[in-house]
Amino acid sequence: MKIIQKIGFGIFLISFAIFLSLLFVGKYKLTDTVFNNVITDKTHQKLLKPELSNILDKEYTSNIDFIKDFKNSVNRINEKFKSEQQWDKLIYTDYTLEIVKQSTIGLVKDNKTLFFYICFVVSALGGLIYIVAELFISPVAGIKNNNIYKTRITSRGVIAFLFAAFLISFYIFLYKAPAYLSNWILLVDDLSLVLTGGVASQWFLYGFLYSLIMTTMGIKMYVKYRHSNYQLLRTTSVIFFQLAFAFIIPNILIKLQMPSMDFKNMWPLDYSFFFDYRLDELTAAGTLGYWMLGWGIFLFVVGVPVMVYFFGKRWYCSWVCGCGGLAETLGDPFRQLSDKSLKAWKYERVIVHSVLVFVIVMTIAVLYTFFTGTTTILGIDTYLIREVYAFAIGFVFAGAIGTGFYPLMGNRVWCRFGCPLAAYLGLVQRFKSRFRITTNGGQCISCGNCSTYCEMGIDVRAYAQKGENIIRASCVGCGICAAVCPRGVLKLENLAEEGRFDAYIRPEESIIK
Repeated sequence: MKIIQKIGFGIFLISFAIFLSLLFVGKYKLTDTVFNNVITDKTHQKLLKPELSNILDKEYTSNIDFIKDFKNSVNRINEKFKSEQQWDKLIYTDYTLEIVKQSTIGLVKDNKTLFFYICFVVSALGGLIYIVAELFISPVAGIKNNNIYKTRITSRGVIAFLFAAFLISFYIFLYKAPAYLSNWILLVDDLSLVLTGGVASQWFLYGFLYSLIMTTMGIKMYVKYRHSNYQLLRTTSVIFFQLAFAFIIPNILIKLQMPSMDFKNMWPLDYSFFFDYRLDELTAAGTLGYWMLGWGIFLFVVGVPVMVYFFGKRWYCSWVCGCGGLAETLGDPFRQLSDKSLKAWKYERVIVHSVLVFVIVMTIAVLYTFFTGTTTILGIDTYLIREVYAFAIGFVFAGAIGTGFYPLMGNRVWCRFGCPLAAYLGLVQRFKSRFRITTNGGQCISCGNCSTYCEMGIDVRAYAQKGENIIRASCVGCGICAAVCPRGVLKLENLAEEGRFDAYIRPEESIIK
């Protein structure tokens, strides 16, 4: 079976290598037809056509040179208007991605269906062969500490740093330079046409990859935690909500020319929910749009306190959230890397609650602008506030660091240190929730499995040794600590509200009177 596992891994590596190579394979030729199809604004056509004369009908063998020449042409026009202080004539629309996609000729464009299957279907199949073979290599269910601190990818080795660099680079290009990913985006054009009725954007590619990775790595969760019904059900839940609510439904809504919405996402995690363009889009959609707006407000105003009271923050962070879903699937091999020190906990509390305050201030500012039309508050540009938040938190923290640091700081970096919704959920859980992890200290053998596998940096063993209930704002109730405990010391329960030091077996329940 190890041979089969190696074959599966080899298939994955070959497919992944082809996937990476597509970034550097391709030819590009900007024609009049492409120019007119992409740049439909007549004023922009008139301005850009003379500047692009030197690259029209010229064949490029590198997207780097093609993108550079196109952007230089646009920049020359904008610099001219800036020098003349004709700000109203500046070209703000970024045409680069669509220009590059539609100018692509040759191998990738002619064989995009074939490359779709090689890069996505075959690579996933190779990964599944590797994963499922584990059932025969380790036929006995249960968690095993199989060298998690020795393999190079799960112990901050060279491979871990390379993987982190790849993830961070991907997010940088996705947000700031998607034109360089045009060949990857081309591969999912046909799927996008089916779901959305239009060609793919970088965000469609991202949603597709997100869903594919979560599903594939979710099967790994089924294999690894097959001894725990709780983990099997929880994994099924996060995969379902990602596929249905975060990917398929929002894209179908686009095809139906309705406002796109991830019905499980909510403010303050969805920080743009109250931005003017979102509110305008929803109110313009009539009854459905107003219902979507009401649903979004209901979720964080009523849904959060009620659901957290009865079930803890796990109802969202571990069962519904897409960020948590990726962390639990793709990030599972790195959960032991979370820092359990008191110093890390102190930083965590300050940073995550600071982000929550930041998003509240930003939301107040953008709503003030929406209702009053005034773009400054206390002398500060409200658009600047939201741009800073979108860049620093939405892109850098949640994206590049939040996912890119999986192999370096564990799988819940964003959830633990940055997510404002996790902070909000945690505050309710800490002070008004029936959820807790109860412990039976008399059975604890101090093996340390629970603390090792805690992705949120909680020293679970310290609680278990003392027989204390674990009531922590950061706990997402993933239940892995209970799944890896060899003695059944830990239980996830929804009880009457109790304190930290209430015994696992209360006096009235004891057989010793």
